[in-house]
Amino acid sequence: MDDVSPLSRPLSRTFPKVHTMRERADLTYRILAERLDIVLPLAMDDGDLDMWIVLCQEDDLDPIHETMIPLDCWCPILQMLVFIRTPDGIRRVSICGTNTKDLYERPYTGQVEDEQWKVLQSLVREADPGRIGVNIGSVQWCAGGLTHNLFTQLRERLPEGYADRLVSAEAACTRWASTLSPMQIDLFEHAVAVAHHILARCYSRDAVVPGVTTATDLEWYYWQQAVDLGLEVSFRPFFNRVRSEAAAEAYGPDDKALRPGDLIHSDVGIKYLGLNTDHQQWAYILRPGETQPPEGIQRLMAEANRLQNVFMSEFQEGRTGNETLASILTRARAEGIPNPKVYSHSLGMFLHEPGPLIGLPWEQERCVGRGDVALVSGNAFTAELGVRDAVPEWGGQVVGFGIEEDVVFTDGVCRMVHGRQERFYLI
Repeated sequence: MDDVSPLSRPLSRTFPKVHTMRERADLTYRILAERLDIVLPLAMDDGDLDMWIVLCQEDDLDPIHETMIPLDCWCPILQMLVFIRTPDGIRRVSICGTNTKDLYERPYTGQVEDEQWKVLQSLVREADPGRIGVNIGSVQWCAGGLTHNLFTQLRERLPEGYADRLVSAEAACTRWASTLSPMQIDLFEHAVAVAHHILARCYSRDAVVPGVTTATDLEWYYWQQAVDLGLEVSFRPFFNRVRSEAAAEAYGPDDKALRPGDLIHSDVGIKYLGLNTDHQQWAYILRPGETQPPEGIQRLMAEANRLQNVFMSEFQEGRTGNETLASILTRARAEGIPNPKVYSHSLGMFLHEPGPLIGLPWEQERCVGRGDVALVSGNAFTAELGVRDAVPEWGGQVVGFGIEEDVVFTDGVCRMVHGRQERFYLI
């Protein structure tokens, strides 16, 4: 497949090996151990927390809690994770029946809630924390996992005077969930490679029979490919057809088939090794005698690639999502990129947050709250953006061209995780 790949980093001929569940459990453990050593102290510092309490229940797990436990464990009844700042670093305590292995101290391993609360009370008295963080975020939804029921119980069961020391752990949640560790960044490349291969299968004659296959068929094909590999999709797969107005008139409004001369656009992703991928790529169905899409269509791809270059070059640590958006758009317009639009979100353990939000399709100036988050090293994003311009070969029809690839920001540089699309898949 190397000689026909449309990616700047060619796909190998062999589909990447997808790890077994046993291998995934081992990798998840190793990643978590690294994150607890490297990222957790940063999160505690960002939240200015002396203690961080993560509470949830087995059928309603806090999204942050799910990123703090091994893969191969069961979470019975009441879950309590406690992080305590000490002169020697961050002390990690699990007070529940969940087998957190050697990643946490386990002073109580039972499932009797009254006993769990007693252990927590003892820890609080011993540590005497000034600021106790809990997951009651107001901007980032991943930071709001504490239920009203458990928040009420916590306030009632804390030793006297400590309920007034509860604060939002939103800043800690944001740093923890948005920052990838070195091992995660390495594995992210593997996850994106798998995702690229699945999409390449969709954009082939194995999946598309011109005049028969529909965009809906491709959505189910992608989903089934992921499930057959033992993977989850990051979100419901989307495929849509982009057709010239002349062809639309010729085939009529009820025609759903993908036909020669049509463009196919995707918005798809997988969840693998605790990481989400998210891609928008394009294919073209050749007409008889064609070897490439019309020149005007190819130019849209080239302009979108130019916008990606601008996007990556404007990343600076400490710059907010809103500041980054303004800088990208100002430069793109100055360089003559046609009708640039940026709607990029952070990516990784979560799909649409919690790092800096860089625009929305309907907001190209300032995204209040999520756009005010600052960029830090280890953040990953989708370079989700688009251009819009007339296609001469389609009678001057104006076509919007959205494209999306995964990027990571480390050591002051934003780069593609596993290449990008620079040419169309040809069917």
